Amino acid sequence: MSSRWPADIDDVAREVLGYSRWWQIAAAAVMMALVSPYQYVWSSLEGPLAAELDASLSALGFVFTAYVVIMALVQFPAGWWRDRHGPRVVTLIAGVLAGGGYVGLAFATELWQVYLAYGLGAAGVGMVYTVAVNTAVKWFPDKRGLTTGIGTMAFAAGSAAFVPFIRYMIAGDALMSGLWSMGLLIGIGILLGTVVLKDPPHGWITESNSSSETETEDSTPVVDGGRRHYTWREMVQTWQFWVMYFMFFAVSAAGLMITARTILYAEAVGLTAGTATVAATLLPVGSAAGRLIVGGLSDRYDRERITAVSFILCGVGTLGVVAFGSLASSVGYIVAVAVAVFFWSSQFSLFPSLVGDYYGSQHSSANYSLVYSGKMWGGVFGGGVVGWLVVVIGWDATFVVGGLLALAAGVVGFLLRPPSVGTSGVDT
Repeated sequence: MSSRWPADIDDVAREVLGYSRWWQIAAAAVMMALVSPYQYVWSSLEGPLAAELDASLSALGFVFTAYVVIMALVQFPAGWWRDRHGPRVVTLIAGVLAGGGYVGLAFATELWQVYLAYGLGAAGVGMVYTVAVNTAVKWFPDKRGLTTGIGTMAFAAGSAAFVPFIRYMIAGDALMSGLWSMGLLIGIGILLGTVVLKDPPHGWITESNSSSETETEDSTPVVDGGRRHYTWREMVQTWQFWVMYFMFFAVSAAGLMITARTILYAEAVGLTAGTATVAATLLPVGSAAGRLIVGGLSDRYDRERITAVSFILCGVGTLGVVAFGSLASSVGYIVAVAVAVFFWSSQFSLFPSLVGDYYGSQHSSANYSLVYSGKMWGGVFGGGVVGWLVVVIGWDATFVVGGLLALAAGVVGFLLRPPSVGTSGVDT
């Protein structure tokens, strides 16, 4: 796919920025790593916070759900602003919110204060996420899969440094000190990132085969650098958006189900505690690797085909979890979990790349945030719906449903192709 772009794109970017465009990705990846504890450290915090506040675990049960919803919802307004005014104001606010969330959590004495602090932090995480991912989309049209993979990999793997730290602080009866020190680190790190981040000017690079794609003066879409740039209103009029939205929901449902229930499912089918621990340990590793490796491959080969095959393999891996669990095969169970998570997580580099390919980079932050909101419904399935289904139809049947959803996402992925412009200005 990179052949569509000039060979000297790095030199052009250096002239625009004054330094290598890879510093944009470095800053975005660091910020993603800094906000990762909100998603990946919560399981370590929930119990100690309940004890500290003398609250039940059920009372804290919706904190993480609220995080997922707020983090997804805030991306659209944040992305809309960023596309029009650049990343710095959004990133500045994100640093205050994401850093302040953990500082506030350190001093929380009531349950509502926990929800408030984590909710504000979640808003900051969503802002950082949309800025970081779309920094890659805007600066690297030739390497979108690889660079979005780097940023989202950092979000998955960044918690590797925070989990041991917070567990050490908990063991030393210093949870509150650990929380506010993490908050300061997160806030200061993100604020420093605002110095580096900068969006390219519209039309900074032109696609090599773009002449046939440029619209007339009377067409509604904005044309920049020889590419059509859809607004979010124009995007939702294309059938490709709705196909991707379903795919994002369906594969998220399978992936989040496995992420949340790997240990419980292993216990339910009688596998050893060691098997469950190894499988759970591989989750962040497989998640980080899938984003980077599959994203990079999608730059070299047909991105639509890579997406479809990746989600089918996620479904196969999910069904493999059921098969090997039924056979009481520890090795098979671990491999199946790793395969499912590896190919599920690829969506976080594939979809922002597809959105940039299909709808241009000028409005990519707002556009991708709408596609990303499909994760909310996947989270609802992976959380509450799965819990209900396990009671109604059992563990095996529930995981089969998740596997079939991922397979469906892969199958419809073969339908994807770039929007074609008709006389009405929308896809035909």
